[in-house]
Amino acid sequence: MTATATAIATPALQARELRVRLGRRDVLQGVSLELGAGWTALVGPNGAGKSTLLRTLAGLQPPHGGRVLLDGQDLGAVKPAVRARRLAWLAQQGDVSGELSVRETVELGRIAHLGLLGTPGAADRAAVDRAMALTECSAWRGRRLHELSGGERQRVLLARVLATEAPLLLLDEPTTHLDAPHQVALARLFRRLAQDAAQPRGVLTVLHDLPIALQADRLLVLADGHLLAAGAPTDAAVQATLVRVFGGAIRIEPDAAGRPRVALALEPD
Repeated sequence: MTATATAIATPALQARELRVRLGRRDVLQGVSLELGAGWTALVGPNGAGKSTLLRTLAGLQPPHGGRVLLDGQDLGAVKPAVRARRLAWLAQQGDVSGELSVRETVELGRIAHLGLLGTPGAADRAAVDRAMALTECSAWRGRRLHELSGGERQRVLLARVLATEAPLLLLDEPTTHLDAPHQVALARLFRRLAQDAAQPRGVLTVLHDLPIALQADRLLVLADGHLLAAGAPTDAAVQATLVRVFGGAIRIEPDAAGRPRVALALEPD
């Protein structure tokens, strides 16, 4: 079974019947979705294909079938410089040298605008400052990455992504290594970015933290390479699918404000 994500006005990124095979395994099997402004959380059990889907949408994993469209154009036909300004990617594991300072790392996000040899101007410096302020890492701008904790490093790598000012953000496990207060701060940041009146962004996050995922505007539920449900976290069908793909190990119930929350189903029904 496959599902197509709830229609979005002027979708900027689209997947049409994506199929990806890694070795002998069909990791994605006919996945279709649309991503425009708003915060979308991609969830599912281990091995569902979530990271592969994100890599394929970012153009890092070529599909064996189907298409990825950016602004209506085949992603492979979009010039790399244009793609870099439109689409920013955060991997699960950062690949930046630990010898770089925090600010130098975040400044790498401006390569999409400057190229490798460009000289940063006032607008570039302002973008870096904003990104560091949003991720609360300005206080350690001069420290080296190898001096940071895992959570601090993750916030710096997210700041590098935000410094691109790309309208589409693909973030693979952005809450990794973060404590609860900073996970909540990130959730608020994703909503703020998605609802920014000046530049509403499309934010797609792979999340294992279901309580955070349920705060998103939309959920995509992936299992065994199939997109099984797409819609608001309050949608009963989406909730039922989420419970099912996790084998009934969770339950979803409303909190005091009526928002869905997840709990472990420790007692048998």
